[in-house]
Amino acid sequence: MYKIGCHVSIAGGVWNAPKNAADLGCETFQIFTRPPMGGNAPELTPEIISKFKEEMERCFDRGVPSAAEGTPLFVVHCPYFVNFGSATPRIYHGSISVVGEDLKRANLLGAKYVMTHLGSFKDLGAKKGMKQAKAGLSEVLKKYKGDTAFLLEIAAGSGETIGGNFEQLAELMEPLMKFKTFGGVCFDTQHAFASGYDLRDASSVAKTFKQFDKAIGLKWLKMSHINDSKIDLGGRKDRHEHIGEGKIGQAGFKAFLEYLNTVYSKQYAESGSFYLILETEHDKVKTDIKLLKSLRNNLKK
Repeated sequence: MYKIGCHVSIAGGVWNAPKNAADLGCETFQIFTRPPMGGNAPELTPEIISKFKEEMERCFDRGVPSAAEGTPLFVVHCPYFVNFGSATPRIYHGSISVVGEDLKRANLLGAKYVMTHLGSFKDLGAKKGMKQAKAGLSEVLKKYKGDTAFLLEIAAGSGETIGGNFEQLAELMEPLMKFKTFGGVCFDTQHAFASGYDLRDASSVAKTFKQFDKAIGLKWLKMSHINDSKIDLGGRKDRHEHIGEGKIGQAGFKAFLEYLNTVYSKQYAESGSFYLILETEHDKVKTDIKLLKSLRNNLKK
């Protein structure tokens, strides 16, 4: 039902990402298309796009649907400096521009989704910040007409971060649902756990997604960043850990996969298109991928 992969580098050129992903055993992957901390975005020329797609076909033709078959196998993460809650016009309007550009760039490459962090309320406060964020996100989608869908990512809830709970995400989504290019939510296990949503066992997972369904609707759950947490439940910090080595634990991820397999998939999943993307350090990300595949492959049919 779902594919497992991780974030990979585009160092040396975006066309290197498919091989980097395949070498790690990925069935899907995530990239930045520009420097995540700032700087100019490298141009995506027709030659570069063609080379990237050739590499997609070369690296993902062994039992995995290729780009040539019309099944996107990767997603794009927007840079970290995006802040829709900034009181500085340059930062706010720059965020609108950058996310819009990333959607267009991802669409040229053939990505399934683009997701973004939303920034912080600290400049404007929650009321004004939410109003501005909704206006900015709407502006992004008004100008975008591609096939790659746009997702909001749940935040870890630190400080005055925008989108750190289901109710905020639901409010942010409200003006976006009229756009065909809006896809829904990227659920990050570590961020959600740090925000106070328990995922350590089956009953906790069921309770968390009951809350998700009530506030947002399970039909808007489109993919997941799947990371363990260095931080305790409700710790409100963005700190990823390898699968089974953090505060969520291997039992929690087994319960999460079982939930996806037995509840979510029967009602909402598109066959083969739910992606689980690791954002753990590459020292052991290959081990993380193997462990998640094992947990998935041992689920009851």
